[in-house]
Amino acid sequence: MKTLLVRSFVGICFGALVMVLTCFGFIGFGGVHELDSELFVKNAIGCLLCGWFFSTATILFEIEKWSLIFQTILHFLTVTILYFLLSFFVGWIPFTFKGLMTGIAIFLPFYGVVWIIFYLYFRYQVKVLNDGLDKRGK
Repeated sequence: MKTLLVRSFVGICFGALVMVLTCFGFIGFGGVHELDSELFVKNAIGCLLCGWFFSTATILFEIEKWSLIFQTILHFLTVTILYFLLSFFVGWIPFTFKGLMTGIAIFLPFYGVVWIIFYLYFRYQVKVLNDGLDKRGK
């Protein structure tokens, strides 16, 4: 339960950070000088929810009796379904066939790159821990 709460907090904070940086980007580089409050709140809630479910869904990778491929498939399906439902509702992706295809074309490579980065990071962490154990055992 503690893990879920910590990940929820971290995910919501990350979603808030993404929202603030996005707003700064639009204001600083996009020539936007004022924000529509209704649109801002809708996008902010979307970012917070997105950060929350992406961070909490990683709990699936801690179920050791499942293979990595099964964990990845389940995580992918979970976050993909939630992301696209949220994206259509908030208006990040138009609710059209072309909008869906464009969203998928952006989402899939992004998911793949992030997954590979995390995989390599955790593989490196395992190596560091194993090397530390090897040195202690000698």
